[in-house]
Amino acid sequence: MKKVILLLLVVFLGFWMFTDPQGLAATAREGGGGAWDALVSVFEATIRFLGALF
Repeated sequence: MKKVILLLLVVFLGFWMFTDPQGLAATAREGGGGAWDALVSVFEATIRFLGALF
């Protein structure tokens, strides 16, 4: 079952890459930016928490 889902995901991304490469790039850029912002927020919260403890 996992192999089928992985295959469908690869086929979908391949189709998307050939039909709308700019849209795929924009989505990846936005997703990467959102992930980076979330990571920065986690580290800032960790620093504040540790600063409050010590």
